[in-house]
Amino acid sequence: MRELVFALEYEPGCNKVADTLATHHDARIRSLSLHATTERLWRVDYATGTPDALTDIEDAFLTADYYADCLATEYYGATQSTQVLDHTDDTLVLYSYWERTPDCSSVPHIAREHLGDGLLFDTRHESRHYTWRIIHSGDGDVATFFAELDDAVGDCAHMEMLRTADTSVSTHGADDEASELSPEQEAALRAAVEHGYYQSPRAIDVGELAEHLDVPRSTLTYRLRRAEEHLAKQHVSREQMADGPSTPV
Repeated sequence: MRELVFALEYEPGCNKVADTLATHHDARIRSLSLHATTERLWRVDYATGTPDALTDIEDAFLTADYYADCLATEYYGATQSTQVLDHTDDTLVLYSYWERTPDCSSVPHIAREHLGDGLLFDTRHESRHYTWRIIHSGDGDVATFFAELDDAVGDCAHMEMLRTADTSVSTHGADDEASELSPEQEAALRAAVEHGYYQSPRAIDVGELAEHLDVPRSTLTYRLRRAEEHLAKQHVSREQMADGPSTPV
């Protein structure tokens, strides 16, 4: 099996959910399940954040002119419905169902056309970054998939490849990361260290570092957070391997 991990960074005004998350920097949305056929898509998403953030996220899903996963930027009549399964002070669970139209495709539909059936999808959405992880057989045409995806998003989103690698069943769970950072994450982390971002007190803040690197603040924050998450998981994994399984006495 193979995995593809990439992120779409939406420009302002191109995706209502991304615009909403950009105003609530601590809010996150991750998929609990996601399924797609040739003509339909349905999914359950789990959002966390402040009460105000969750209210705004719910509103974005319920009132957007087009479904959030649609890669088009104008309304083309796609039928959609979203139901709130649970909404508390700090969590929101949403069920969405969407019927595709010829003018409105999505990442899962393009993936099915070029990577085959039996795909597994996992998504995380924070600020303007929409990260996709796709597990596939490895027999499809990855280059054509990315070419069509890039054409579909056009000028509304920048696509950043994070990882493409073999994958296997792991005893540490489905959230294990590959052994390498993406080049963009590596560069961001190296620059942060070199410019004193991790010193105490910090010699530079994230805004200044982003300006120095000539990237949006949200992009740099995203890359650093993903790099830090990766390194933390790698550290814990190494500690668990070093400890080894417990042996009965």
